[in-house]
Amino acid sequence: MLSQDQINDFQRDGYLVIPQFASPEEIAALRSQADNLLTCFDPSILNSVFSTTDQKKTSDTYFLDSASSIGYFWEEKARDPHGNLLKPKEKSINKIGHALHDLDPVYRSFSRSTKFHSLLRSLGFSRPLPVQSMLIFKQPDIGGEVVPHQDATFLTTEPLSVVGLWLALEDANTENSCLWTLPGSHVTMPTSRRMVRRNKDNANGTITPNNQNQNENVSIEFIGEAIQGYTIDDFVPVQVPAGSLVLLHGQNLHMSKANTSPHSRYAYTMHVVEGGKGCRWLEDNWLQRRGDFPFEPIYDDDIDET
Repeated sequence: MLSQDQINDFQRDGYLVIPQFASPEEIAALRSQADNLLTCFDPSILNSVFSTTDQKKTSDTYFLDSASSIGYFWEEKARDPHGNLLKPKEKSINKIGHALHDLDPVYRSFSRSTKFHSLLRSLGFSRPLPVQSMLIFKQPDIGGEVVPHQDATFLTTEPLSVVGLWLALEDANTENSCLWTLPGSHVTMPTSRRMVRRNKDNANGTITPNNQNQNENVSIEFIGEAIQGYTIDDFVPVQVPAGSLVLLHGQNLHMSKANTSPHSRYAYTMHVVEGGKGCRWLEDNWLQRRGDFPFEPIYDDDIDET
């Protein structure tokens, strides 16, 4: 449970660092499973690149399908112009996502631990609902930049409820590209831009129903104006040791720089929304699960306390 002082700090700044959230044993288990996932995947079937600087590279069917699966995404600088890897596959992956917390047994168990449940309950969630999760590797030398963004741009409910849970699996510092955040931006810069899905076969752009089988007919676009009125100098680094959890308000503006160091920066992230209190997941969010694979609350006994 968060203390009242911690809740006050989070409400003021839009982010909060919780030291020693994960034990050394938990970090070791998560790292070991990350290595297993990297070892077992077949790179010959993968052609998807993750980029925040060129969103068209992100918006393919494989990316959309990853809402209901465990997807793998290359770093932008991992391959030569002919598509050949320049480094071993384990050193070329940008991230693994987006249903790890449901489909991988190690990450599912950790993501539904009592510590997450208590944390989210203390923030006022009645039915905390994990909607996506990612292993982010920030590879040595080629770890890509993540431009300033708000999580509510990508994962929207009415009313807004998304929070980010960012766990350092390695020490994160300015050398290996830690998070940078803009304190108070969740109050002064309300989200005005959204990433939405559209039906490519419909001239008026009607949203596609919640059916993964139709992802091949979906395009992704941004609507609304990008956040302005800040400079990179306004951001502060969030340097944390492994095991620390960074809690991020959905409207907090945050980023990370390219990793040009010889050291990786492993992190596990999960995004949670309110699944009760009349809160609604929007049908034009890019992330839509298959009809036979609904979102599950962190605890089965979480109920809607309207």
